[in-house]
Amino acid sequence: MGTKVSVFIATSLDGFIARTNGDIDWLNEANAVVPEGEDCGFQAFMASVDVLVMGRKTYEQVLSFGAWPYGQTRVIVLSRTPIQFPDALPACITHSADPPLMLYNRLVQEGAQHLYIDGGATIQRFLAAGLIDELTITVIPILLGEGISLFGSLAKEIPLTLLSSHSYDFGFVQLKYAVP
Repeated sequence: MGTKVSVFIATSLDGFIARTNGDIDWLNEANAVVPEGEDCGFQAFMASVDVLVMGRKTYEQVLSFGAWPYGQTRVIVLSRTPIQFPDALPACITHSADPPLMLYNRLVQEGAQHLYIDGGATIQRFLAAGLIDELTITVIPILLGEGISLFGSLAKEIPLTLLSSHSYDFGFVQLKYAVP
């Protein structure tokens, strides 16, 4: 079996991952209704991930959370410009300016089995390159009206196959799709 490439992300009902200015206050507010101990499958998902690839804006957003949430999972931050990582962060965090296909091929050669792609522009680039196998999207019951779109405009239609759906008592709906 080849290397699996997945997305695990939350969006507003109208498909935005952040406000136009990058703020995710609405997501933090929505998470306040989630019962303690419920993570909508995120920890189980992360346990299967070898490498997390995220964009620089997502990395900077994660830094604002305080403690680094990904432990010793290998993280590659995509950016055209080099990044000086704080000494407090684990040494498993590195930078790459490689385009998606080049990075994917390198990680496959290094033996990675499951890549997690995070961040709007990064997801869009990997999707455009035909590298995403699976999308897990947790829909938060809010309409933002505008913001940063998860998918943006697409060069062509991408048909998806529904693998599962789950509705939570607190209003979230999680959809998992295969990308052929």
